[in-house]
Amino acid sequence: MGRELPGAAGSASVARGLVRSALAAWEVGAPTRDTMVLLVSELVTNAVVHAGTSVRLECRHEGDALLATVSDRYPGRTVAVRDDGRGRGLRLVRALSDEWGSSYRRDRKTVWFRLALASARSGPCAGRAEAVRPRGARRPEGPSALPRPAGAGGTAWAEHGAANPPAPANSRAAVGGSPDEAIARPHTEPPEALPTALARGARRRSGSARGGGHPAAGASPHVDAGWVTPGTVSFLAEASDLLTGQLDEDRVAALAGQLLVPRFADWCAVWLEDPDRGVPPRLARVWHHAEEQLDELRRRLASGPPATTRAADGGLNGHAVRWFPPFAEVPAAARGRSAVACRLIAGGRAVGTLALGRAGRDAIPDEVLRLVEDFARRVALSVVSARRYAQQATISQVLQRGLLPRGEAALPHTETAVVYEPVGENAYAGGDFYDVFRAGPDRWCFALGDVCGKGPEAAVVTGLARPVLRLLAREGYGVPGTLDRLNREVGEQTRFLSLVYGELVPRDPSVGGGLRCTVASAGHPPPLLREAGGAVRAAVTPQLLLGIDDHVHYESQTFTLAPGETLLCVTDGVTERRSGSRQFDDHDGLAAVFAECAGRDARGTAEHIRRAVHDFGTGEPTDDLALLVLRATGPGAPDTPAIRPLP
Repeated sequence: MGRELPGAAGSASVARGLVRSALAAWEVGAPTRDTMVLLVSELVTNAVVHAGTSVRLECRHEGDALLATVSDRYPGRTVAVRDDGRGRGLRLVRALSDEWGSSYRRDRKTVWFRLALASARSGPCAGRAEAVRPRGARRPEGPSALPRPAGAGGTAWAEHGAANPPAPANSRAAVGGSPDEAIARPHTEPPEALPTALARGARRRSGSARGGGHPAAGASPHVDAGWVTPGTVSFLAEASDLLTGQLDEDRVAALAGQLLVPRFADWCAVWLEDPDRGVPPRLARVWHHAEEQLDELRRRLASGPPATTRAADGGLNGHAVRWFPPFAEVPAAARGRSAVACRLIAGGRAVGTLALGRAGRDAIPDEVLRLVEDFARRVALSVVSARRYAQQATISQVLQRGLLPRGEAALPHTETAVVYEPVGENAYAGGDFYDVFRAGPDRWCFALGDVCGKGPEAAVVTGLARPVLRLLAREGYGVPGTLDRLNREVGEQTRFLSLVYGELVPRDPSVGGGLRCTVASAGHPPPLLREAGGAVRAAVTPQLLLGIDDHVHYESQTFTLAPGETLLCVTDGVTERRSGSRQFDDHDGLAAVFAECAGRDARGTAEHIRRAVHDFGTGEPTDDLALLVLRATGPGAPDTPAIRPLP
């Protein structure tokens, strides 16, 4: 039986009803049934009151025993049996169950217990008196993988509190570990050392100062002993997961403040700096639990990070140090204890400063200082990673932009439009490329290509093709001669390249105007020509890919692009866009969509085809998408930019 319950007051009543129904179906007797209902009710109530999250309840009948687990979404609040007269829930679980324990994972905390059925008990263990009933110790794996105790278990003990009884040698105690595993492991110390170890752990978990065994004066309600060990590890694991996913240093600073406030402090500030680049500390983020005080706090911290963090005791060692914040509202009782600052150190270099503080008389205990140091190291590493990513992204953007045309060529009496959509996050250029440029007084050239492959290797060929095309065209080589020479250059790179390349020469208006087009297609989807009447046909015949055979000779075809006619060039990202087993260009799909563009200008034609390609598939495109539209107009029509892509 399993059920997700809301974090509301009525959940305990609902849980009791569910357990009673399940036990009735399993025909469990009254004594065990009442005990089971009582313990489940106590655990659900604890989860609702102390965690405040939704609660997952599961009950199982396992042969001669009953198992119950109660999970909540607040692993930071650890389980503790209190012996101060408050909180009877876990004391009842400890006294009445045969076996119980707790486990912690990154996103949840689980408390479980097992009850042996009355028929499974014999001898002195059949009673419920705790003095004669053996109870097993907690296990790290959770209840589902645990065997029933063989009758010689140790005494169950709480993870926290100095009044807990010592654990026997074969018991397990909660210690630090992976947040994805239950935070427990067997003790490795000899039996005679365990009481000392437990007492030492109790002192640490009760708020002792460094070097002393007494709780820190003015212990804050923001954090208690429950945050140490599993709670601390859970918080740091959560922080690591969130911080490592940030690729911007300012986002890292913002997230750091959100994680610390109000959980550990009333306010938090992060300064970032980069000494290697001569960037002084800047206040990157300020966070306050009371938003109306945020602007005032930012103003008071604008002077710079705490000077104490630059001293010997808080320099490049990354230690958290106490400091007096630059505002007078802090009372004398908390002077020097209400704020903490820690340098953000990664790889022996400072990348900033983290500061946090509290208002009023609350002092920050030493446990939080140690936690801040661990947290600051994670923040510093995330800042460094974000800066490296930003640096690499900038280099990549500069290189990619260099693969695309930077100028604008205006063809006389011609409308032009380009759609260029490379695949990949933050990609500015891909394996597809285009170019439109002036090659002479009355000659313009255009190209649309696709390098076989992806990544830097493809970018090398892209970076080679455009300059070579421009150089050869301006040296006077025609379309066939240009492709012959480019073919040999591409072959030396051991890569393949498909390309549509053409030359445009305006025709005299006295003979009808328009453009004389000389075009060749090397292994590329053939360009389509839409006539003024709406008919669509292939303009040229495809030939061999560039880079396969150094000795091949390419041929071109010449035709007239009359006023009102449109030439369309696309890459295989358009023709091979998939929807299930179908491709966009199956059964001349591209030609059909192109025919629908009658009466549209170049930009309208490009946008209509782009939308049709995107609407054809169900997901994001998996290949670069590029198309070039050239539409001849009559004499006197305004010139338009040739290579400005559609927004």
